This record gives sequence, structure tokens and C-alpha cells, in this order.
Amino acid sequence: MDEDHPPPVRVGQAESIEEHVVSAPTTPADLVILGGGSGGYAAALRAAELGLSVVLIEKDKVGGTCLHRGCIPTKALLHSGEIADQAREGEQFGVKTSLAGIDMDGVNAYKDGVVSRLYKGLQGLIKSRKINYIEGEGRLVSPTTVSVNGQTYEGRHVLLATGSYSRSIPGVELDGVRVIDSEQALQLDRVPTSAIILGGGVIGCEFASAWKSFGVDVTIIEGLKHLVPLEDESSSKLLERAFRRRKINFELGNLVSSVEHTENGVKVSLQNGKDFEAEIVLVAVGRGPVSQGLGYEEAGVTMDRGYVLVDEYCQTNVPTISAVGDLIPTLQLAHVGFGEGILVAERLAGLPVVPIDYAGVPRVTYSEPEVASVGLTEVQAREKYGEVETLVYDLGGNGRSQILKTQGAVKLIRQKDGPVVGVHMVGSRVGELVAEAQLIFNWEALPDEVAALIHPHPTQSEAIGEAHLALAGKPLHAHS
Repeated sequence: MDEDHPPPVRVGQAESIEEHVVSAPTTPADLVILGGGSGGYAAALRAAELGLSVVLIEKDKVGGTCLHRGCIPTKALLHSGEIADQAREGEQFGVKTSLAGIDMDGVNAYKDGVVSRLYKGLQGLIKSRKINYIEGEGRLVSPTTVSVNGQTYEGRHVLLATGSYSRSIPGVELDGVRVIDSEQALQLDRVPTSAIILGGGVIGCEFASAWKSFGVDVTIIEGLKHLVPLEDESSSKLLERAFRRRKINFELGNLVSSVEHTENGVKVSLQNGKDFEAEIVLVAVGRGPVSQGLGYEEAGVTMDRGYVLVDEYCQTNVPTISAVGDLIPTLQLAHVGFGEGILVAERLAGLPVVPIDYAGVPRVTYSEPEVASVGLTEVQAREKYGEVETLVYDLGGNGRSQILKTQGAVKLIRQKDGPVVGVHMVGSRVGELVAEAQLIFNWEALPDEVAALIHPHPTQSEAIGEAHLALAGKPLHAHS
């Protein structure tokens, strides 16, 4: 999962969960989980907490892509980039600083240290909940049975949570050296002089931002007409403007025709006839479900393009099988996996559960500037409601944003004379504001209700309050 959230674990518990591996039980477990990433381990922890017996099977390390090869290490990389930028730009804040260089060994040690501490904490949680953890590559062999390491584990229910892999482009071969995916990019032991990034979504923009901070000459190639194309168009345009200021190059609305090695790097040719050359190419065109050859179809599970299809309660067409996370066609975000895993565990424990409203899930791109949103885009809102009202509050009117020297905006979308149905933000650190935006959307708040809340000064959170004041017809630090 790309986008982005650390697992809620305690650090400092160093016991290895390998010590807790036991042999196959003689009686069925309440729940057998295939895959120990965000969705799988969240389900395991919650189910065990509710008194269910759990077998958790993971072929690599518990924590999955997010913890080891995605959310956590990429954000550590971005923070190193932020420190580099601050060193370069100290003088504009009256502090004489300079950047001596980027030590990739040091960056990787910092990044890996963060991952290691969280991993140890997660291992401790798994052990403390008495979860039967099995390390090995599992396969579904019946609607209630998973085979791993030559043994079978039977459960009253099976949860599929095998996650996703980095997609490539047909005809573009990853060699792990000059043409790489996002997981290989996290292991680079050097700062390349130049890079071409194929894909201008969340993953592509985050790597472009981090690498530019490290001094890399970056060009993004995106086949659609905007960067982060799933966001509101206004947010995409603000990010594009910011990237131009940072001298991050991008080519929009054009597709790749070929990628070939040159004497000094790689050449990317586009269908419009343009060519680009760089030392390396990062393929960041999204992620696909890991489901092939795992026995899902043989067990009768309905599939579509490799995804496992589920109902609103994450249950497949086979009553004893559920699926969560990147394996199903919902938002590929770690926190969505957490939510889906918890939902399944509570459903199996007999608790009342409410389906997830995926529009109400917060989304963040951790570039500089950040892009954060919840709810509907303006296009989606007009399609659903017809007439809507919008308001854009420029961060130029926000004192804290001026102190940080960031630019951007908060855009609100409301149903005509109704609640706020979309909040879209661009600017440094706005990802920290999206939790309040999530409450506004999910509680169907009216602009007047949010305007009545007093936000602390000076904070960037005031921008949310000021935007709602303006939308309620009583602007303060904004033109009416």
C-alpha cells in the first residue's frame, strides 16, 4: 500500500515472534489469515483481542509492504529530504546553514532504524495476543484450509490478505539497476544524478519530491492530464505549480512507447515523439493484487482482473472466506487495510459492524507540498448532487503557513444548502489537518457548525476554520 500510515504498535519489544510458532493445531482455529500485512495483522490483533483463536501466515515479515517496503520507509526518505531542503534554505529564515551533501548510507540507516523499531513492536504485539504465527508461503487448498510448509491449517473462517505488487508497463523490463520499481528505489545506495519517473500518482510524486530534495534532476511522465489525477483538479494544479517552482519537470497526457538502455543510462521515448534521458527510470504506475497461483479460484472465489471480489462486509461469494486490503478493489491505503481487517474480525466475533464509506477515508500524498483530501471531488459532487457550492481559502491568509513559507489552499465543497461533502488541501504539513476534515465529512457537518468552533492561533488548522467561516457567509481573514 502507498499511501501511508505507520502501524499502531509499541516499540521496544524485541522478542522474535518466530519463538511463538507452533505446530498445526488438531482442532480448527476460529480464523486462519493468509498474509500478515496491514489488513491481515489488524484482523489478527482484533480477533485475538475478542477471544478468537487465530493463525497468521506470512511469507516474509509481519507488517507487509507498508511497514517494510512502502508507507514507512518512503516517509522516512521524504523527511530526510525535508531536512536537506531546510539546510539549503536556512538563510531565508535568518539562519546561516549550508548542505554539505547527502550520505545515502546514513539516510538508509535512519530509514531502516525506523522500520526496525516498529517491526519489533509489532512482533511483540503478535506474541502478546497469543496469535499462532507461521512464517512461510501459504496457499488456499479448500474453503477452510490453508497449506504452508507442508502442513495444513484449518479454520472456521479464512481471511485472504496477500496484498499487492509493483506493476510495470507492458514491454518495460525491470532490471533492478537502471529500470527499477519503488521497492528497489528504497534500497538505492547512491543519489542518482537524474531520474525519469513513469507515473505521476502518489508513489511517483513522493519519490520525485524526495529525490529533488536530494539534488536529483527529476522528470515525471504521466499518461493522464494531471499529476495525482484521482485528486480534485484544483489540488493537482496547485501541486503542478509547486513542482514547477521546485524545478521538478513533468510531461502530462503522453504515454510511453519504449524504454531502452543507453551508454550512460536510460532513454524513454513517448508516443508523441519526445525523448527523455536519465541515469535511472523508476516505474511507478500503481500496484496489482497478489493472487495468482494461490488457489483462490480453485476454491470457488470470484475474481476480477486478479482482484478478489467482496461485498460491503469484505465477504467473498464463499461464505467461509473473506478478503481485505490491496487484494480487493478498494482504496490501496494501509489505513483502509486496518479498517477492513478490524471489520472482518468484529463481524466474525458477532459484533455489529458498519460498512466502510470509502469516500470518507482520508487520503494524503506526502510530497512537498503535501496533498490531502477526504470526500468527493467537485466533479464527483456535481455528478451526485447536481448543484454544489465551493470555496477556496488561500493559505496566504494563514499566519502559520506564512511562518513556514508554504503556499497552497483549502477547498471546500458542499451540497447546496447542505453539509460539506469534500475537503481538499495543498500545502506543507496539511496531511496533519485531514483528521479534522474526516470528521467534518463523516459527521455531515454544516459550514455554520464548523464555523462555530474556535481553532487555535496561529496554526494551519485555522485555515479549515477560516474556510468554513467564509463558506458560512462570515469570513474573517478572507475577502468576502
